[in-house]
Amino acid sequence: MTRLDVGEALAARLFATEAAIDQALASAASLAAALPAARIDAWLSATAGQRAFTEAASTISALANARAHIVQTHHTLAALARRLGLDDLAVGPLDKPGDGEPIGGGGGDGPALRPDTVNKILPITTETC
Repeated sequence: MTRLDVGEALAARLFATEAAIDQALASAASLAAALPAARIDAWLSATAGQRAFTEAASTISALANARAHIVQTHHTLAALARRLGLDDLAVGPLDKPGDGEPIGGGGGDGPALRPDTVNKILPITTETC
């Protein structure tokens, strides 16, 4: 197995993890948003379900923290890929494999990207991973 193969496998797992955290965050936010409405619809006092709402809000906070950590992992792995000469993995595709056209995307609205274009969002660092 080559370094490129290993990098591609790790990239696929990273993208899956990022998507899972985003999905969990969206689901938790949806639940937290539904709790006050459910309380009102059920004609319950403001104190009813407060602990559940607080715990749901804490879940959102924990998932936001997890998202920040996976983003940092992404940056660290991209920097490592650049140092190992795996520039294609460090840049990565604009959209993840299997993604459809972005919502609102017109397919060609923006400038054409060359394969050697560096993702300017990722930090260029000389730190050791």
